[in-house]
Amino acid sequence: MVRGARQPQQPRSRLVPRLTGTVEKPPRKRKSRVRGNGESGENQSQGEREHKQEETEFALNEIMSSGGAEDDIPQGERKTVTDFCYLLDKSKQLFNGLRDLPQYGQKQWQSYFGRTFDVYTKLWKFQQQHRQVLDNRYGLKRWQIGEIASKIGQLYYHYYLRTSETSYLNEAFSFYSAIRQRSYYSQVNKEDRPELVVKKLRYYARFIVVCLLLNKMDVVKDLVKELSDEIEDYTHRFNTEDQVEWNLVLQEVAAFIEADPVMVLNDDNTIVITSNRLAETGAPLLEQGMIVGQLSLADALIIGNCNNQVKFSELTVDMFRMLQALEREPMNLASQMNKPGMQESADKPTRRENPHKYLLYKPTFSQLYTFLAASFKELPANSVLLIYLSATGVFPTGRSDSEGPYDFGGVLTNSNRDIINGDAIHKRNQSHKEMHCLHPGDLYPFTRKPLFIIVDSSNSVAYKNFTNLFGQPLVCLLSPTAYPKALQDQSQRGSLFTLFLNNPLMAFLFVSGLSSMRRGLWEKCQEYLRKINRDIAQLLTHSRSIDQAFLQFFGDEFLRLLLTRFIFCSATMRMHKIFRETRNYPESYPQLPRDETVENPHLQKHILELASILDVRNVFLESTIDDY
Repeated sequence: MVRGARQPQQPRSRLVPRLTGTVEKPPRKRKSRVRGNGESGENQSQGEREHKQEETEFALNEIMSSGGAEDDIPQGERKTVTDFCYLLDKSKQLFNGLRDLPQYGQKQWQSYFGRTFDVYTKLWKFQQQHRQVLDNRYGLKRWQIGEIASKIGQLYYHYYLRTSETSYLNEAFSFYSAIRQRSYYSQVNKEDRPELVVKKLRYYARFIVVCLLLNKMDVVKDLVKELSDEIEDYTHRFNTEDQVEWNLVLQEVAAFIEADPVMVLNDDNTIVITSNRLAETGAPLLEQGMIVGQLSLADALIIGNCNNQVKFSELTVDMFRMLQALEREPMNLASQMNKPGMQESADKPTRRENPHKYLLYKPTFSQLYTFLAASFKELPANSVLLIYLSATGVFPTGRSDSEGPYDFGGVLTNSNRDIINGDAIHKRNQSHKEMHCLHPGDLYPFTRKPLFIIVDSSNSVAYKNFTNLFGQPLVCLLSPTAYPKALQDQSQRGSLFTLFLNNPLMAFLFVSGLSSMRRGLWEKCQEYLRKINRDIAQLLTHSRSIDQAFLQFFGDEFLRLLLTRFIFCSATMRMHKIFRETRNYPESYPQLPRDETVENPHLQKHILELASILDVRNVFLESTIDDY
């Protein structure tokens, strides 16, 4: 299925490659190519032959204009140029056609991706095998080779977006890295062609996105420095209209890098770079005798619509964190020029390691509902759909006599209206509901299948008023609706709640005011947190009063890890001295039994022990703990 795909060809008004599935308009339907009597096939072949002839004539004319004679070109070399021109043109046609593929649905795009990979494989090998002839007869330049490699990198990257297979990020990185190491774009700046420089700048922006997703922060910093130099040279040489936009790209990526809390190891003054994807030992193991459901997470919608939150390439910090929380560590693929689109049979799709994802940045209500319906429709049996909402809260405009699923507000969806004063929404008639809002009731139709919802919003509690109409497993994890004043100025750098779900140790250190420690202490804390997660898992599965919906989801590794982190987050905030208001605490639907989970004395003792290891016990309360 299309997982957060944004087609490789970018809208003209955009400088950075999109990472999300939201679009300005619905995808165009592709015209069916019916070959009833063979006429269409003949026309297509004739068109291809004509185009090949035009490309060949152009190449040969170029040779003749540089002093050569057409009759002097050996037939073999003439054929090499002809074949290269055909492959180059065919690859461009297929690549441009990716824009017209449906952005959702599983079977429509795989075969097309396979054909595109096939042509680019042939093109890449062909230019390697015939480099000398193409240099001499075609005038092949290094930046043109770089463009082919860049397109292959984009193919792997977009295949990752559609499948969530993190291994393909490594393949994209390999091609992007080769372009940089071999200096394919090094001569572009010597040509008086601004459009070629823009190709180079776009390459840097795409490479940065891939490195961010792979947590290669050292490479990111080098690339940002190089991109800054390139933009400075570009704006100095060419008086173009996109100078301000490219400088904005630099500002966005710099803010994105600075958004995460930093932990410095005092031993060698290095910064901890952690991967927050699921490792083999990441989720607490199910012990023998634990009775849990057999559901598995198959699909996820990650939605970001927070005002003023740091973002890069239409990926907010919260979306970036949740994206990694739903992926396993990537593995290197056996072959670099693999054709992923041809690996799977449309009739017998193989089980993927990661759940499919749509990444939706500031979608409209109709866009969100379209992708949600597509995920719901194709959700396999015994599978779970996860919806993550990181969005500005929309509050009810007036008092209501009823307390239905449309009476508590919800979270904001995109509209053409301006947002004023942060969370403030333009007032409507008090008898009407906010139309640019995802109300809890809007999700009711999708509770016909197992649904796992995470809401990170100033009005997350609106989703506490759910009614399970169809008896299917349903859980909502809800963020605090407000944070203590000391933390409120951090909202632009991402939500603390989502940070706990993504990297609970870093979140714990953040609320404890720590930014440096010894390496040995860091490793000790990581190990102790794994013990806490194991104990939380036991608390959940041994509870006699917990709602069975939680246990139904607990068989899946991703959901198990999210649930244990949620309980750790809630318990930590309830014990922290500055989190004193009820609205400072996460909630859930159905409610968790507090005395057996988030306020369990055994868990509270663990949190105090972790605080003692870090020498920050003074920032946590002691009064809720029994004497031991």
